[in-house]
Amino acid sequence: MTPITRIAPDIGWLPISFVNVYFVGRPGGPWILVDAGLPGRANQIIEAAEARFSAGGRPEAIVLTHGHFDHAGSALPLAEYWDVPIYAHRLELPYLNGKVGVIGYCSGGRQSFLAAASLPLDAAVDCYGAFVVGTPPEGMPLKVGPIVHLANDLSCPLLGLFGADDQHPSPDQVAELDKALIEAGKEHEFHSYPGAGHAFFAVNRPAYRPEAAMDGWQKIWDFYGRHLAG
Repeated sequence: MTPITRIAPDIGWLPISFVNVYFVGRPGGPWILVDAGLPGRANQIIEAAEARFSAGGRPEAIVLTHGHFDHAGSALPLAEYWDVPIYAHRLELPYLNGKVGVIGYCSGGRQSFLAAASLPLDAAVDCYGAFVVGTPPEGMPLKVGPIVHLANDLSCPLLGLFGADDQHPSPDQVAELDKALIEAGKEHEFHSYPGAGHAFFAVNRPAYRPEAAMDGWQKIWDFYGRHLAG
């Protein structure tokens, strides 16, 4: 178990993967939890809290700085376990319905697929994620391997947006991923744009393709609206 690090007499810090949660209060007194980390990390937070504030101790409340999945992901199970309220700014409420989506571009698209195969999510968007299928060519510094074998583990619907002129992933690799998802019985929808290559969403690059990007954004909003709303 990763212990809470005291960064002030009444503030403790707990890193959870790439994000942080904070415990405000002194042992033996009232305390609050600020942010709730990634989905699936409630037990880690509870164990750390009990080590600092005694077994069975619970916070006065959970305070969320904002509604991103990596800050609010475990808020609901923690609130239910401790029977405490969750506080957030009213403008964050549309993002705090308990549903979680991810999105990524290029290597981030690969990470989006990996997250959907590793975490309980509600929607994932892969924008031309490289090397979900296939391996980097010789000389490329990126050292990763294919993860298409994780298709069976996908926890949510997947939207894929690709350039028909891209090489990483190539149209054949997109077709291979599509086939793997069909065989695994996973809900997904893929769209490929003629005349678009890699990074066609990137407004600051020559690869930017406005028509493909605008259509892609509309498909993203529609997809999230279907799977994350309510």
